[in-house]
Amino acid sequence: MRRMHAVTGASRVRLHPLRSRRDGDDWIVGRVETGNFVSFPDIGQRVIELLAEGGPIDAVAARVAAETGTTIDVADFVAALIDVGFVAEIDGRPTGDTGRERPSLPWLKPRHVRWTLRSGVHIGLVAFILAGLAALAVRPEIMPSPSIMAWSEFGTVSLVTQIAIAWSLVMLHELAHLCTARAAGVPGRITLGSRLQFLVVQTDVSGVWGEEKRVRMTVYLAGMALDAAIAAAGFVLLCVVPPEEGAHTALSIVVLTQIDAMSFQLLIFMRTDLYFVAQDLAGCRNLYGDGVAYGRYLIARLLGRDGASPLARFSRRERSAVRLYTMLLVLGTAVCLAVAATIVVPALAAIAMPAIDTLLNGGEGAAIVDAAIVVTVLAGVQGLWARTWWRRHGPRIRRWFASAAALLGAPVRAGGSRPAVDEPEFSTERCSVEPGRRA
Repeated sequence: MRRMHAVTGASRVRLHPLRSRRDGDDWIVGRVETGNFVSFPDIGQRVIELLAEGGPIDAVAARVAAETGTTIDVADFVAALIDVGFVAEIDGRPTGDTGRERPSLPWLKPRHVRWTLRSGVHIGLVAFILAGLAALAVRPEIMPSPSIMAWSEFGTVSLVTQIAIAWSLVMLHELAHLCTARAAGVPGRITLGSRLQFLVVQTDVSGVWGEEKRVRMTVYLAGMALDAAIAAAGFVLLCVVPPEEGAHTALSIVVLTQIDAMSFQLLIFMRTDLYFVAQDLAGCRNLYGDGVAYGRYLIARLLGRDGASPLARFSRRERSAVRLYTMLLVLGTAVCLAVAATIVVPALAAIAMPAIDTLLNGGEGAAIVDAAIVVTVLAGVQGLWARTWWRRHGPRIRRWFASAAALLGAPVRAGGSRPAVDEPEFSTERCSVEPGRRA
């Protein structure tokens, strides 16, 4: 928890290292190591620049007033900066928690991977992908059949093989995000997450928000580019490896896995890699959050409730982007959940129930081992999904239950609460950038 210190006109502030860039009429300012970025108007950026020089707060306020003719309560502004984690010390006293998390692969330095941002590497990668597509165009018969996924007479062997290949490719995908971000000096952190019914591996590279657009796009698309390159290599090798060899089967599984992974990225309503590309191109800072807020506003209107539109403060371009994304968000989520309820869950049940029946009622030794592996794998994957889902949504669910209990008059034991504070007059919304992919 961040310790609060009294801020007076004589206080001097030391800020954490901040990175800033112009974004339309505003400035995007934030800490690379935490990924927390905030938008400021020009006058807010100027206050930050003056605070960074180390002068007392009253002197900063006087200088801003002299330069702009506008009176700013710099003490309140500093309190808001403390709340978003930008202030390291006040009058030589640390403010407390820095919000910094340990990055993945901390030994990986920018100098090790700076080549990933070079244009020549990108051009070579595109050429390699085109070569793979050319191989497929010349020899369309090399496209693997989905039936190859069940290559072994033992279902468990096929399942374990697919999982091993898929997770290996997932980590390579995330490593591509991590390396390109680290090349720009952004720490990056690989974690598990959830997107609706999908378990995902995601790389938090929020610190890239302070970089130029070319770098941001490179980081967003790095995973997909590597996926496409691996698939292209698979197509080229399938042209020369005889179908009867085991390597041909392995290459076929790799190609199909990568095609499936890249198609998943098209589901931008779940904040996939292409979502961040779309968000950046649309000039939005939190397309998903704004889409959810606008969707709730529309539902409230349908229910006859009045309220201000969350799009009122946006530009015309942003309003159009959020409206379109809200439509994709609602339709995509509905279709995705419907597919889960009508296809995915019954399919998992069809796989799990015979295995459970074998474990409960007995059978031959090989059948029992096969059933045990199937149940273990399915339970492990679903358990990981449930854990990551609850870690993200659990606090909100607990708040809902607490609110419901309060409405019903049930006594609820409450813990410590955070003092209410006035909302600062600038956006404190985190520009979260977590390109993810299905596991």
